[in-house]
Amino acid sequence: MALLVVSVTWQILSRYLLSEPSSWTEELARFLLVWIGILGASYAYKVKMHLGIDLLAQRLRGGKAFALDVFVNAVVAGFALAVMVVGGSKLVAMTWELNQVSPALGLPMAWVYTVVPLSGALITIYAAENCLHGWREYRDGNTHGRGSV
Repeated sequence: MALLVVSVTWQILSRYLLSEPSSWTEELARFLLVWIGILGASYAYKVKMHLGIDLLAQRLRGGKAFALDVFVNAVVAGFALAVMVVGGSKLVAMTWELNQVSPALGLPMAWVYTVVPLSGALITIYAAENCLHGWREYRDGNTHGRGSV
């Protein structure tokens, strides 16, 4: 995040004070924003701050709440594995083979796209952790009428 602020600040200073805008700062800021956004999504899932509709989850108790929790986490993990990890890995491999580089920085685009399978793997791990936590709550009778969705 600090690198993003420094990059954007330098872009502003070089453009308006020096009248010579840097060509690489906008591209760096864009790539950093992508990384922050995608990794932030996986972190939000971990701490259960992602957007979700919990109307049904709030009304369920016990085994039904636990079953819904497992189902939701399984769907999320399946999506993260299939689309983000597998699809993202194919994207990284393809851009690596094609030797695609960013125009201003000359950075291999495979490095930029690496965040997709990385975040997908993290989301999958967090979904498994959520299921384990939900199972412990269910086993101990601490669901308070809700699953851990």
